Amino acid sequence: MTEVAFHFNAPDKLAYVCRLARKATRHDVRVLITASRQDLQRLDRLLWALGPSDFVAHCMDDADEEMRQASAVLLATDPLSCDPRDLLVNLGDAVPQGFEQFARLVEVVSQSDSADRSRARERWRHYAAQGYAIVRHDLVLRGGD
Repeated sequence: MTEVAFHFNAPDKLAYVCRLARKATRHDVRVLITASRQDLQRLDRLLWALGPSDFVAHCMDDADEEMRQASAVLLATDPLSCDPRDLLVNLGDAVPQGFEQFARLVEVVSQSDSADRSRARERWRHYAAQGYAIVRHDLVLRGGD
């Protein structure tokens, strides 16, 4: 069964996901990040702007197959269109289709966006109703990491 975790109170969701992706890839975890096309394009730019020692090999889901296989992090609007990886990170508003194919799912929730927090509560209820034990990480209490 997929391990579901919610990372709450992210001051900047995209910056947090950059750090999360960097940390995961340093542990040889292959990551798929799902979000709207607009958010993925912003995330792509942020990942390219990381310093040389923090580089995260990544690509968008429309890259050729060789590039997708070589990249530790894949950015995709539709997780079902991609081969499952070790970790699925959801920045979208809804429960991602096919999340059950992943070993782990991380839902990242904003600190200040009340609409984002409300949608996260709906997703939490969905996972709980399906019998998933949910791990909660409060990023304010943990200092943002």
